Amino acid sequence: MPGPVPSVPPLVDPGPPLTSEQMRRWSRHVLLPQIGDIGQRRLRNARVCVVGAGGLGSPVLLYLAAAGVGRLGIVDEDDVELSNLQRQVIHGTADVGRPKVDSARDAVHAVDDTVEVVTHHLRLDPTNVDEVLGGYDLVVDGTDNFPTRYLVNDACVRLGLPEVWGSVFRFDAQVAVFWGRPPAGSGVAPVELRDLFPAPPPAGSVPSCAEGGVLGALCGQVGSVMATEAVKLVAGVGRPLLGRVLVLDALAARWTEVPLVGHERARGRPEVQPERPSAVAAAPAAPAAPVATLTARALADRLLARDAGLDAFELIDVREPAEHAIVAIPGARLVPLGELLHGSGSADLPRDRPLVLHCHSGIRSERAARALQAAGFDVSHLAGGILAWVTDVDPTLPTY
Repeated sequence: MPGPVPSVPPLVDPGPPLTSEQMRRWSRHVLLPQIGDIGQRRLRNARVCVVGAGGLGSPVLLYLAAAGVGRLGIVDEDDVELSNLQRQVIHGTADVGRPKVDSARDAVHAVDDTVEVVTHHLRLDPTNVDEVLGGYDLVVDGTDNFPTRYLVNDACVRLGLPEVWGSVFRFDAQVAVFWGRPPAGSGVAPVELRDLFPAPPPAGSVPSCAEGGVLGALCGQVGSVMATEAVKLVAGVGRPLLGRVLVLDALAARWTEVPLVGHERARGRPEVQPERPSAVAAAPAAPAAPVATLTARALADRLLARDAGLDAFELIDVREPAEHAIVAIPGARLVPLGELLHGSGSADLPRDRPLVLHCHSGIRSERAARALQAAGFDVSHLAGGILAWVTDVDPTLPTY
C-alpha cells in the first residue's frame, strides 16, 4: 500500500494585504489557523479555471467565488436549457436560452462583484486548449464527456498544471486531484487521469447523464469536495487527493478511498505503442460498411407513407425505458441497445422489411445499426436522434 499522501507547497504567492472590508468578508477563513491571513491572500491572488458550468461547475464556481478566489475562468460552449436546472444551481429559470458562461458570471458577481471573471464561450479543442488553460494556476474539470476530460488532462500535463477532477452518474461519483507534471523538488509523485483510466471508452459505450440520469443533489456533494480540494491546493494546506480517488455511492451513503499510483509515460500525450516488425505483414482490415442515415424530416415523411400503406418498415427506439417514457417518436418500438447487442432483443426483429433505429443523439443507434447490419438486417438510423426529431419535426415535445 502506498504511504501517506504528503501535503504540497502552496500554488500561489500571497496577494496584497486584505482591506478591512475583505477581512470582515473572509473572517471565518482567517480564523482557521491552516488558512489565516496569508492563506486568504493566496486565494485572492489565485487564478482558477473551471471547465464546465454545469452540474459540478455550479457549486465549484459559487464556493470558489465565496472563498475569495481573485480570478475565475469559466469555459463552456452551451446555453442554459430547462433540463439543466434540476442540478445546475448556478443558473435559474430566467437564464434559459442564455450562454452558460454569462449566466454563471452573473451568479459569481452576485456573490462577490470584485471577482474577476473571464468567460470562454467556446468548445475546447487541440488548437485552443493550451492557450485557454495556460493563463491559470489551477484547473477544475467539471465536464461531462470523455473527449474533453482527456483533452483537459493532457493539456494540464503539458502545462504542468494541477487538476481537480470529478465525475457523476446516476447515484455514483468519483473525485481526485491529478498533477501529471509537478514541479521538480515539490515532492509530488506524478499522477494523471490516464493512470486511472488509460484511454477513453469507445463512443456510445457509456451512457451520458443526459441518457442515464443523475441525482441533482449529488452534484452539490461532489462539487463541494472539488472546491475544497481547490482551496487546499491554492493555500497549500492539508493533504490533497493526489494518489487517491474518492468514490461515492450516494444510495448507500458511503465514501470509499481507492489508492492511485502514477505510471511512467510520455506525459501529456496518449500512449502510443511502437510498431513491432513482423515476418508476415498482416492483411489490412476491411473497412466497415457504411450505415445508412436519414434525417428527421425524411423519417416523418416515411412514417406518413407507412400509415398510408405506402411504406413498410419497423421503427426501433434503442434508448432505455426511462428515456422512452420522457419522450418518444409515435410508432417507435422500444428495444434497448444492451438487449440488441447481447442478442436477446434482436431475436424477434423482422427480416422481411427494413429497420430504422433511433436513440437520443444518434451515437447508440449507429452502434446498434452496425451490429444489426453485420447480422444481415436491412437497417438505417436517424441522424441526430430524437433531439433532431424535436428540433425539426415536433418542437412541442420535451427534451432531456
